[in-house]
Amino acid sequence: MSIVAIDIHPQKTFSELCPDELPVPGALSIVPHLNRQAAWADYRVLTKDAHAGHESWLTDTQNGYLPLESAEQWISHAVLGTEGYGNLPGLPRSENYHFLVHIGLENNVHTFGACFHDMAENISTGLIEWLVCRNADTLIIGGLTTEYCVQATVLQLCWYGKWRVIVNLDACRSLSEREEQQAIRNMEKAGALIVKHTDEIPDLLLEVAH
Repeated sequence: MSIVAIDIHPQKTFSELCPDELPVPGALSIVPHLNRQAAWADYRVLTKDAHAGHESWLTDTQNGYLPLESAEQWISHAVLGTEGYGNLPGLPRSENYHFLVHIGLENNVHTFGACFHDMAENISTGLIEWLVCRNADTLIIGGLTTEYCVQATVLQLCWYGKWRVIVNLDACRSLSEREEQQAIRNMEKAGALIVKHTDEIPDLLLEVAH
């Protein structure tokens, strides 16, 4: 059995380094927590938002952020080859992770969960299968943002696998406190374990081991 740390979309496009894209307050501060939780894992996975820049869902201005189930239009972000596509400073290079997932490459759909390429959840990204092949039993999750891609990925992992899913809020940031709290409730209802601080993880891993 193995422990896998999953870094969900920790990209510059979602930080103050790219103020004209989709900056999330405090995004840069998740890096030390992602690195710490990865130190307790056997494997480390990176998921990335990846777009071509001429998608059907593009809009010129981002007028607020709708809930996950209603979000359909976004300004340009995470375009391949741009600064925003890159990993947050302090994280490993993409090729130094054990597994890499790209979502959003199709022009006609903007997905959020890292387990499937489509909203109907028919076309796998390979993440679930890779976790099964690695005999994963515990997943430690962090990334951007709590109410969007973190929530969507965690729900998929809870629905389609039998592993223990730990969400580390120290390693996550959100755009809306209200939507964040709803996301936490949704993830807990699906079976995820929510921790507020990275320091809680070692004891939780010991409990899981026993």
